[in-house]
Amino acid sequence: MTRSARNAGRDLMCEAGDGVELAVRDHGGAGTAVLLLHGAGRTLMDWERVAPLLAAGHRVLAMDLRGHGRSGDGAVPWTFEVAVEDVRAVLTACGTPRAVVVGHSLGGMVAVRCLEALADAVPAAVNLDGHGMGRPEQYVGLDPAWVRERLAEARKFAEEAGGRPFEAAALAGVIGYQTGMAAELGIPADVMEAGVRRSLAETGDGRLFLRPGRQQARELQEAMAGIDLFGRYRNVSRPLLIARALRPNPPVPGVPSWFDDLMAAYTEGLRRDLAELARTRPYVTVTGVDATHAMVLERPAEIAELVATFAAGAVNGGCGVRAYGGGTR
Repeated sequence: MTRSARNAGRDLMCEAGDGVELAVRDHGGAGTAVLLLHGAGRTLMDWERVAPLLAAGHRVLAMDLRGHGRSGDGAVPWTFEVAVEDVRAVLTACGTPRAVVVGHSLGGMVAVRCLEALADAVPAAVNLDGHGMGRPEQYVGLDPAWVRERLAEARKFAEEAGGRPFEAAALAGVIGYQTGMAAELGIPADVMEAGVRRSLAETGDGRLFLRPGRQQARELQEAMAGIDLFGRYRNVSRPLLIARALRPNPPVPGVPSWFDDLMAAYTEGLRRDLAELARTRPYVTVTGVDATHAMVLERPAEIAELVATFAAGAVNGGCGVRAYGGGTR
């Protein structure tokens, strides 16, 4: 099916190859194009404080990934390959033949796949703390068999939480919980609430849930568990910036008691493995951001500067490939 963009202006609906509608926000600007991708369970609203800063020197687009925000679900399972084709459709529909793809969390993992698969359209990519749950051997000091069991439990927990319905009367409590967490991190409440409201959908019996739905949430978990990111990092042939969060996330109510120890071991493994990548792979730059995983919401000015500097160097002759020292900090 022909891909198209309708309702030209700030908010667009673009059509994917299988007919799914993809919601896009055009932030304007001129210069090297940048496409912004959010994380799992989030929306393009996460970029609302970053995008205007980037638009001072770039053409800036942000999109809701399939199954999120105001984009459709489609009939096929959620996979990285489908997400890459959705990115291709958006760039084509928006008249942007080439763009640096910048993703946070899940979006960062999609950005890496775009760098591989869209050689003509994506000259460089940025992955902001999009590591998934990794491999058991990345959990420093822990028995891989034990880690494998815990990862299976963590995945089951995430799948059960995804798309969980709640009564409409509970919406204020859901928003209050989200904005309360945001306050701890210095994130404005209205930014967090806007993202929650954009994620809202209704079940057939009138209850609400936050997208993605239950089935899409399971598919997302399967896709993230199945991707070997570090194997892909080692094969990139165009500039890739990987940013790692330097602060631990706040405690999450309801997670098992072993979860914090698991994440501490994984953080150490990521630090080790990313540092090795930066030393040995000429197209990979690794840096740290003094924030939690929610870095896009916590540090919008720093993220905008990081992306703008890297994009300028990576696209204009490659001088930005080692712009951050080629290692972690």
